[in-house]
Amino acid sequence: MNLETAKYIIDYFPNLLTSEEWNALRYLRLKSKTQGNPRMERLLRKKGDLIISDVGAELIKNGSKSFRINVGKRILKESPDDIFMNECLKCGFLARTPQSRQCRNCGHNWHKIKVADFKLNTSFQLTGGYFYVLGEIRNGNVEIGNFIDLTMLGMNCKPKIEKIEFALKKINGIATEDIALGTNELTKSQKERLKEIDCFGTPFDIIKER
Repeated sequence: MNLETAKYIIDYFPNLLTSEEWNALRYLRLKSKTQGNPRMERLLRKKGDLIISDVGAELIKNGSKSFRINVGKRILKESPDDIFMNECLKCGFLARTPQSRQCRNCGHNWHKIKVADFKLNTSFQLTGGYFYVLGEIRNGNVEIGNFIDLTMLGMNCKPKIEKIEFALKKINGIATEDIALGTNELTKSQKERLKEIDCFGTPFDIIKER
């Protein structure tokens, strides 16, 4: 693994770091800010911000680059289903962010796969049936057979839309209608993670291919 890939994993999936890794990373970031500024370093040490545990010190003993690569390797090995490596479909180069749709290496772009903007409000499992995400279509059209791009929420999945329903709700006495997109392509852990996300008003894309 190279440093750029490791930074991508750490920057966009920080929830997968252990507490010791997170504390070591925070120490490295603060330490880098004090380079050439001993006054700032003394101030941070006095405040107790620039401290690191014995475990953390062991993690960074070979330097910042080695630490980040080791963390990236561990996360990729232990949590491959929780990481979306947004690689160009043409040349395989890693995109700048999980949400990017243009390759910075070959210039290929895949913007045209998007068919709609969706604002997620909530999600639920129908007993014996589909798992639904409920929200509003802000732009575009959604059809059965499209895909829910959950990579924009940091999840490594693009489940197929197998059912479309409508749910009536009232806000301040005014009736409005949410659209409910049903799928059977999420694992139990993915469903639980989606439920745990503070998702009200969270935007993501609906795409026509994955």
